[in-house]
Amino acid sequence: MADNKKTPPDTISKIKAIRKQELSADALAQGIFDGNKAMLAKAITLLESTKAAHFEKANAVIEKCLAQPTNSIRLGITGVPGVGKSSFIETLGKTLTDQGNKVAVLAVDPTSSLSKGSILGDKTRMETLAKDPNAFIRPSPSGTSLGGVAQKTRESIILCEAAGYNVILVETVGVGQSEIAVHSMVDFFLLLKLSGAGDELQGIKRGIMEMADAIAINKADGSNLEHAKLAVTEFSRALHLYPPKANGWTPKVIKCSAVENTGIEEIWEMVQQFVEHTKENGFFEKNRQQQNKNWFLQTVDEYIKQFFHQKASFKKQQAKLLTEIEAHKISPFYAAKILLDKITEEL
Repeated sequence: MADNKKTPPDTISKIKAIRKQELSADALAQGIFDGNKAMLAKAITLLESTKAAHFEKANAVIEKCLAQPTNSIRLGITGVPGVGKSSFIETLGKTLTDQGNKVAVLAVDPTSSLSKGSILGDKTRMETLAKDPNAFIRPSPSGTSLGGVAQKTRESIILCEAAGYNVILVETVGVGQSEIAVHSMVDFFLLLKLSGAGDELQGIKRGIMEMADAIAINKADGSNLEHAKLAVTEFSRALHLYPPKANGWTPKVIKCSAVENTGIEEIWEMVQQFVEHTKENGFFEKNRQQQNKNWFLQTVDEYIKQFFHQKASFKKQQAKLLTEIEAHKISPFYAAKILLDKITEEL
C-alpha cells in the first residue's frame, strides 16, 4: 500500500529557512552532530561549491567532523547501467534501516559533457528509502571526475559519518577502468552483474574483478533464475584465477533479487564478515589510513590544476599555443611542455 503521508507544512518551512540561512561553520557542524538532515545537506552543498569564499568554511566543517568518533562501514557499489543499482541500494538500504542502522546513500549522476547538467533523480528512483527517517540520500553530479565519483564524495562521507550514519553506500555511474576512484574510498567494493545478457564475458576483466570484494548477480528471479545460478558458477571459477588479496579475504559470488528481496540479507552478512575479518588482521585500519593518503594526493593534484588554470599568464600562453596547434605549427605534446616550462619559470 502506497505511503500517502506528506511532509507537514511547518517542517517544510523549517527546511526552507535553514537553506536560506548563512550559517557559521560551528552552527553547521553542530547541526550535523545533531543529525539534522537539512544542515547536512547544506554542508554538502557548501563542499560542492566552486566559490573561493566557501572553501575555508567547508574546510572548517570537515575538520570538526573529522574529530567526531565514528564506527562506520563504507560500501562501494558499481555495475553497468541497467544492472539495477538503484533498486538494489533501496532494498539493501531498507533492510539495513529495519535492522536499526542509519544509512547514507551518496549517489552520483552522470554529468552531460555538452549541457554540463545532471538529472539527479536518485531520490525519485529510491522513493521508499528517501522517506525513511533513518536514511539520507544525496545525489551529486559527477562533473569532470573519473570513475563516476563526484570530486567531493570523500568529504561527504566524513560529514555523513559525523551525522551518525553508520553505513555509507556509494553508488557510481557505471563500470570503467577508473573505478579505482571509488575503490580507494570504501571498505568493501561490491560489483553488481547481470546474467543472460552477455554480461558474463564483459565481467571477466582483470582490473575490475581484482578490485571486487564480492560479485552479486542481480535480477536472479523468474525465468532468469537458472541463468543467474550458471553465472554464479562461471564468476566463481574466474575469481580463482586471480592472486590472493592483500587483505586475506576470498571474494565471493552470490545471486540476489532486489525486486523479490532475496539474497540481500546474505550480502550484508558477508559484508559484516569481511569487516570482522579485516579488523582482526589489521587491514581495515590500514586501508582507512591509505584512503586518507589517497585523498591528500588527489586533492593536491586538483589544487595544482586549479592554481595553473586561474593564472592569467597560463590562460594567455595556452590560447597562443592552441592557435599554433590548430595551424599544425607545433605538436600538442611539445606545446604542453612549453606551457609548463614557461609557467614554472614564473614561480
